[in-house]
Amino acid sequence: MNFEGVDFYNIDSLLTEEERAVRDTVREWVDDRLMPIIGRCYVERRFPRELVPEMAELGMFGPNMPEEYGCAGLNNVAYGLIMQELERGDSGVRSFASVQSSLVMYPILEFGSDEQRSYWLPRLARAELIGCYGLTEPDYGSNPGGLTTRAVKDGDGWVISGTKMWITNGSIADIAIIWAKTGDLDDPGSIRGFIVESERDGYVAKDQEGKLSLLASDTSEISLQEVRVPDENQLPGSAGLRSPLMCLNQARYGIAWGAVGAAMACYDEALSYAKNRVQFERAIAGYQIQQVRLVEMLTEITKGQLLALQLGRLKDGGGLRHTHVSLAKRNNVSMACEVAREARRLLGANGILVEYQSMRHMANLESVYTYEGTHDIHGLIVGEEITGLSAIS
Repeated sequence: MNFEGVDFYNIDSLLTEEERAVRDTVREWVDDRLMPIIGRCYVERRFPRELVPEMAELGMFGPNMPEEYGCAGLNNVAYGLIMQELERGDSGVRSFASVQSSLVMYPILEFGSDEQRSYWLPRLARAELIGCYGLTEPDYGSNPGGLTTRAVKDGDGWVISGTKMWITNGSIADIAIIWAKTGDLDDPGSIRGFIVESERDGYVAKDQEGKLSLLASDTSEISLQEVRVPDENQLPGSAGLRSPLMCLNQARYGIAWGAVGAAMACYDEALSYAKNRVQFERAIAGYQIQQVRLVEMLTEITKGQLLALQLGRLKDGGGLRHTHVSLAKRNNVSMACEVAREARRLLGANGILVEYQSMRHMANLESVYTYEGTHDIHGLIVGEEITGLSAIS
């Protein structure tokens, strides 16, 4: 991949030496280990689980978390760059790392007890355990506060019942962070988080069938039928809907970077193809319509790169608001969807072949456009901040 051609504004110069080193390490791994197999995994509808130990060895899980828990202790820009490079390979692989880090390790770090942090986080960082995040339900996606999963106190433990849907890593997870109401179902304030081991009686995960996107990712439905967990499995610092939304904000941050990586891959493929594909006795890159198409791609990618970088600097500086993340997730995913579509079109008939990346990214990004806050919901989140008026409630 011609990375200089995708860095039109020399954004590389704005990164620290450590940030560049982290990115380059993951970039090399993606090129050497992921890219040779991801097309076949996609066709086979198989997550490349054999690569997970290597990802752990390189510190890709919880990389921006404290070293005392076996993590790398990197800043948030470095974490974003890791997500960028992983999604340059495939959205499903970035989703795996994002869930493990932001939706499983983060809630334990933020809401867990000292004992929970010390026990679970090192094992998750080393990928000795795989985790998933159980918030979304069949009837409650954009309105997570309406969830109906219940956790009822029973002696020195809890009994959890409910159904979760669209759960990344669900069928391969050793533990799940399950969000349930401990009080009245009409009260989002009663939402609490629980660590639920997948081996517990009543816990059933099955693959989500019929997907046309994220085919190299594990997506599942989880059924909890009176699953009993001890009291020490409750995340003691979790309280109300704000807690799971804080987790989602961490994951959305990574998505804003990851989408840029997918767009970079599509643009580079389109540019290389246009330079080498000859029609009417010259490369199609020499025709006006293709040049304008490529320029539009590069322009939007450059905007997305700058947006993601400033988002990371705000996060590292303590000035990040959740609406900043919503704007970036919304913009960068939409941008990547358009870049992938235009790249596929430039590739012509060859664009539908698995040997090329663009259609795989295009299909994947349609899921990213929807999950962890749809494009439209993020628009309303930002809209409320700039107008002071909620269009949701």
